Amino acid sequence: MRTVLLQMSVIAALAGTADHAGATTADLVFEHGNVHTANPEQSHATGIAIRAGRIALVGSDSDVEALIGAGTQVVDLHGATVLPGLTDSHYHLALVGAREAGFDLAGTTGIEDLRTRLGARVAVAKPGDWITGSGWIEGAWKPAAFPTRFDLDPVSPDNPVFLRRGDLHAGVANSAALRIVGIDRTTPDPPGGVIMRDEQTGEPTGMLLERAQALVMRHIPKPTEADLREQLVLGTQRSIAHCLCQIHNPGGSYAIIGRLRQLYTDGLIKLRVYQAVSGPGPDADRLLQEGPLLRQFDDRFTVRAIKLLIDGSLGSRTAALLEPYLDAPGSGLLRDDLDRIQAMLATALRQGIQVWTHAIGDRANRVVLDLYEQAFRAVPPAERKVQEPRWRIEHAQILDPADLPRFAVLGVIPSMQPSHAITDLHWAESRLGLARLDRTYKWRSLIASGTIVPGGSDAPVESGDPMVEFYAAVARKGLDGFSGPGWHPEEAVTREQALKMLTIWPAEAAFEEDLRGSIEPGKLADLSILSADIMRIPEVEIPKTRCLMTIIGGEIVFRAAE
Repeated sequence: MRTVLLQMSVIAALAGTADHAGATTADLVFEHGNVHTANPEQSHATGIAIRAGRIALVGSDSDVEALIGAGTQVVDLHGATVLPGLTDSHYHLALVGAREAGFDLAGTTGIEDLRTRLGARVAVAKPGDWITGSGWIEGAWKPAAFPTRFDLDPVSPDNPVFLRRGDLHAGVANSAALRIVGIDRTTPDPPGGVIMRDEQTGEPTGMLLERAQALVMRHIPKPTEADLREQLVLGTQRSIAHCLCQIHNPGGSYAIIGRLRQLYTDGLIKLRVYQAVSGPGPDADRLLQEGPLLRQFDDRFTVRAIKLLIDGSLGSRTAALLEPYLDAPGSGLLRDDLDRIQAMLATALRQGIQVWTHAIGDRANRVVLDLYEQAFRAVPPAERKVQEPRWRIEHAQILDPADLPRFAVLGVIPSMQPSHAITDLHWAESRLGLARLDRTYKWRSLIASGTIVPGGSDAPVESGDPMVEFYAAVARKGLDGFSGPGWHPEEAVTREQALKMLTIWPAEAAFEEDLRGSIEPGKLADLSILSADIMRIPEVEIPKTRCLMTIIGGEIVFRAAE
């Protein structure tokens, strides 16, 4: 039935479109390509014809040449590789834009490098201005220790400073910032957050974990509306320049939704965005009351999900574990009231709203699976607006063996980020110990259990380059080729599976498998054209592959310079 429907859509797309000789024509034709379709019924082709924003024909060069008319744009690919439009299933669009516009600390090599970069920023700042940035990760530093206010104070004694860790689950403030906020040794930890303190004196070190960051962030001057719009535009431009055709945006407010809709109306962004709102709270309540926004702006924008956070991150030791951390007291924390979440989940099922929940630690993942299972039992299919809810767990990084098969049994989708493994495994042993690394980043085991695994980057936590994600999934090695004890190379996936992680599986996770995710007649004409064949080249060459062209809805929205 699906094939018949796609064929009918092709006929409809081409109907009434004829050149002066009466032959049916296409708007855009690609020929002489190396096309990987992600369609098992036709896995490879050399030509693609597009009409009215959809794929009209996939086949040989001679097949598509038959659809070339006087008004057809023809692109000779000269053997370039074509993939279905790539999707990043966990991508913070506004934060990526803010990184592009702001103080990016990614790649910082240690405390001294952090201080040097901060000093350069202080040198051009006005007296009293806040200095904010993000992207540092201490895991690769020597020693691998969090920075403190005592590291920042000599460089910036007067300007308040707040620099967030790359995962955004922790940040470090200098003394000037702590004075403005009023944090001292008597300040209690806020619910769901930790103010780190010197073990001897009890004085705050400047490191703030999870919701303790809000104590500082509420004092930082807010960006203007123009700044916020620019961040979204910059994030979009960077996305399409990396061959992304869609991103899944995990969390936000109705203010962000309004901003995106206006940018679409103004024609300033072309990227497809599958948006979740943050919850629990007023934005989630509004979505539950008003219902989803589906496939607006020519199928470019959908809002039908709520994003929750259960725990923190492994790097900041706030991921909720079943057993204590190896290198620090405690086993992480759970961030939200579980009873409040449980009530919201039942309403979401009845209203047809998808739920995504951030869970990294094995305890957090078990809690979320338990919450989902309880909701599924409480609200039988007959009472649901959507029979197959396709609820997701974002990250699913550490799983107890007893919980891994529950994803497939419950129909819960693990949305995972391959690059997290090749970043975190350099230092994860220090947090968990070698034995527990067998529980981490279980991509291949999850797929073998019968579930799909949509892939993403969690940008700006990671770079947001889909070539890095593809490489990490198939190589499970550092970008320099490093692999060590506990990296579990058996959890790497095949290239065919990695392609699905960035194409058809994200489409399924967004209820869009009939619209996108493979190159088939009738589907939206979203294509990613690359400089090399990542399905065949040596692993080490994959991250070097460039985006040559990005096509969204039959429109070339990015073309690399010659």
